[in-house]
Amino acid sequence: MTVPSRDALPSLTGLRFWAALLVVLYHLSRQVGEVPGLSPLVWYGRSGVTFFFVLSGFVLAWTYQGARLPVMVFYRRRFARIWPLHLVTTALSVALYLLLSAEVSVTAVAASLPLLQAWHPALAKGGNPAAWSLSDEAWFYALFPGLLVLLTARGNRLLRRAGVTAVLALPLAWLCGALVVSPAVRSWLLDYLPLTRSAQFVLGVVCALAVKRGGRPPLSLPAAAVAVLAWHTALIPWHAAVPDSAWYGPYNASQLLSAPLFAALIAAAAHHDVQGLPTGLRGAWLLRLGRWSFAWYLVHELVLRLFLHLYGRAAPGWPALVVWLVLALVSQILAGLLYAFVERPAESWLRSRGSVPQRAGRSGTDRLSWNP
Repeated sequence: MTVPSRDALPSLTGLRFWAALLVVLYHLSRQVGEVPGLSPLVWYGRSGVTFFFVLSGFVLAWTYQGARLPVMVFYRRRFARIWPLHLVTTALSVALYLLLSAEVSVTAVAASLPLLQAWHPALAKGGNPAAWSLSDEAWFYALFPGLLVLLTARGNRLLRRAGVTAVLALPLAWLCGALVVSPAVRSWLLDYLPLTRSAQFVLGVVCALAVKRGGRPPLSLPAAAVAVLAWHTALIPWHAAVPDSAWYGPYNASQLLSAPLFAALIAAAAHHDVQGLPTGLRGAWLLRLGRWSFAWYLVHELVLRLFLHLYGRAAPGWPALVVWLVLALVSQILAGLLYAFVERPAESWLRSRGSVPQRAGRSGTDRLSWNP
């Protein structure tokens, strides 16, 4: 069976751009300079990473459910998808650190290459700091074949239970933060550790299978978009009242509690695509920027780092906004180049080198095969 294109649900590709933009604006606001009115709204835009974790589970389940594919072929395809660009951007990041005479941890860089860095707090930001999330993704990929077999071999009751468990695990993890005294350790446990983030990925898998089985999303697409916006707006007074260092502050909550809202948004957009309904997310340029989003996520921090070394923080207001626009444009151009000359050709080459004949899966339920 031929595995569908990653653009089979084009609205999700369009959403990828908006999620990446949220992360970029988060870094611009906190590192480069504040823009009144906009900075408070994106102050916790790191939640865009949560969106990508949910989206990853959704897209993988949507793509591979029913595909009779050897599990090792799946792993090779995921390696081809993320590792070449990770290697190149890590090399660029290390080169930039050395150019700026910054200290580089050889151990952290070494841990980042096999995508193990997020498992240790001292190594999580080694190499390219943005690549910590790829360490979590690698863990999700390891779980995925078994998870898909389990969830597709049973009926809707197990799917509902898995969804409820994933949703309940998120506030439970946040509440458990009260048991951790150190804010730094709490941040690693709740925001970086792959085990903690797993519920977000599982939620995406469950939502994809539910939509594929004919389930209707809990919210319409406009309602889900409004809910996401309302959530980030509600974080503004929360931020004013509670410091991020407190366990009940908005920083950790913004990473964990946003996942169900993002899942509803993704499911609604996918449902619209399946039904052929308009979404406003399928424009040619929006799809192009969505395809560049992975490269943009990995490269934008390098551009910000160089700017800050040369010029320092921008003055608040219009000066900061102008710098935001310039840095976003420069990093987006670099992302487009990396996509065209590294990400896509490297993925195509590695896939062609590792291609093997498709095998039939076990009789009965279609699934990823465990045969190598």
